[in-house]
Amino acid sequence: MANTTEEFRLISPTIDHNGRLPRKYTGDGQGAKKNLSPPLEWYNIPEGTKSIALVVQDIDASDPDGPIVPWTHWVVVNIPPSLKGLPEGFSGKEEEEVGGIKEGNNDWKVPGWRGPKMPTTGHHPPGHRLEFKLFALDEELHLGSKVTKEKLLDAIEGHVLGEAVLMAYF
Repeated sequence: MANTTEEFRLISPTIDHNGRLPRKYTGDGQGAKKNLSPPLEWYNIPEGTKSIALVVQDIDASDPDGPIVPWTHWVVVNIPPSLKGLPEGFSGKEEEEVGGIKEGNNDWKVPGWRGPKMPTTGHHPPGHRLEFKLFALDEELHLGSKVTKEKLLDAIEGHVLGEAVLMAYF
């Protein structure tokens, strides 16, 4: 059945109907199956989109000393609108220079995807929400050699044609 809503949306085929992020995408996966970036697909990109940016953050990350501060897991900029998604394990392969795509630094201060780690203390209810947010932009970004979420969010001010959000739990 055709999707009648032309809504800009983001999905990951591997996140189950309960919204759980599979273990291999976390920091607790096994060996080579660890810190793999999850596959993403998007639909109905707004007209006029010139580039797409992605920010993934744990929006329930708590700072031991205070309030909840979102923790950045992945930043990707200048995704060409001709792409319909990113394959599993895309992160770290951008040396192949897929049309100018660039991965920014996460909050571990390293570029690329870094999967969430399960807290080691006590019983952990599936509570942390990992927010995947896709921004459709009316321009390509020129953020210099070091891209961060903060730089990205400043630069896209006034250039966002649409946002699509996917929530996962870990």
